[in-house]
Amino acid sequence: MRKPVLTIFYQFNPWHSTIGGIQTVVSNFIKYAPDDFKIKLIGTSNDPSQPNGKWQEANLAGRELWFMPLFTLQNDNFRSLVPSTLKYTSALLGRCFASDFMHFHRLEPSLAALHWTGDKTLFIHNDIQKQMQSQEDANAILWRRFPQAYFLFERLLVKQFNQILSCHSESVKFYQQQYPAIAERVTYIKNTVDNEIFYPLSLEEQQTKKGALTRKLGLLEDTQFVLFAGRLHPQKDPILLVRAISALADTKVHLLIAGDGELADQVRNEIEQLGLSKSVTMLGSVVQTELAELHRVASAFVLTSTYEGLPLVVLEALACGTPIVSTECSEISKLLPASCGVICRERTPLAIANSLRQVLLHPENYPVESCVRAAQPYSARSVIRQVYSNMLHRWEEKQILSSALS
Repeated sequence: MRKPVLTIFYQFNPWHSTIGGIQTVVSNFIKYAPDDFKIKLIGTSNDPSQPNGKWQEANLAGRELWFMPLFTLQNDNFRSLVPSTLKYTSALLGRCFASDFMHFHRLEPSLAALHWTGDKTLFIHNDIQKQMQSQEDANAILWRRFPQAYFLFERLLVKQFNQILSCHSESVKFYQQQYPAIAERVTYIKNTVDNEIFYPLSLEEQQTKKGALTRKLGLLEDTQFVLFAGRLHPQKDPILLVRAISALADTKVHLLIAGDGELADQVRNEIEQLGLSKSVTMLGSVVQTELAELHRVASAFVLTSTYEGLPLVVLEALACGTPIVSTECSEISKLLPASCGVICRERTPLAIANSLRQVLLHPENYPVESCVRAAQPYSARSVIRQVYSNMLHRWEEKQILSSALS
């Protein structure tokens, strides 16, 4: 029996990716794919000299796959006038990439697949209702200006999917209510964390790594690091975070910002205007292994987003033993016990500063063991292998039925 083929559709290059939840999910689905499957990824390139529109053999984290870039996208941290999703969808139109299984991580590209045959899955990564209603960034989603048009477009496409998987329980309810005819196809899926990359250190190792970073940055030995990691986009509201550090007014606390994006200059200006140049370091984009090192030396991870699904970066912090301070923006409050961090009920600099102070002053209330335990159910290996197991079961049933009918 031949191996079933899974084709994954998303506009990125996993070998030159930036911080982003969807990118990490796709990479994990490739890395932990069992040998029973042949994996294909249709993405983008970051090198103008690389040929587009051609299949090439590749390897990601030890897993062989076939990769086809559709166009060149040199920096996906910054949004262009024409959204990359629109470019990606346009590049798919008129072509056929039908395969046994197809995974879509945005709705729009599935327009090209409307008449393709195969088992299709749509992954919902955010709280779509809050995403469409948010007033923080009018340019974040082109559809936000035309919500009725979006939902008409969605209604046209959504029925083609055999599965709709969401890491946000409210989105699951929303889609089940919005489309009762396919409600049984909509289910919850845990987001995942790669424990081979994100794991805690012993106290001695942690102190050694932290000491090395404080010396590198020219900081005092008793500095406490607070980490933010993500794209500097309005959804993440990094300006609110910088103002919270100002409200905290603690010279022993140093904020590390890992990520880049269209708000980078505004963040720098805010840091300068608030006199925080010695209290904040902007690191730019970092790779996953570097991010894991930062998590392990941080005393807290902070998230100030306006909306999220279930942020991978929170799971990654917990897996490293780092407690969380977050705005009330996602599924975090459902997975985060009191021993792993604080959820801010108010989106104000003072509320976030007070929550940070609570975690930083009382680390004994947020032990490493508790944080790691909270992340354990989200292990990428176990969650993703279960998805593949279900796919293989559907494939085998289909093959048996085909044999019986032939």
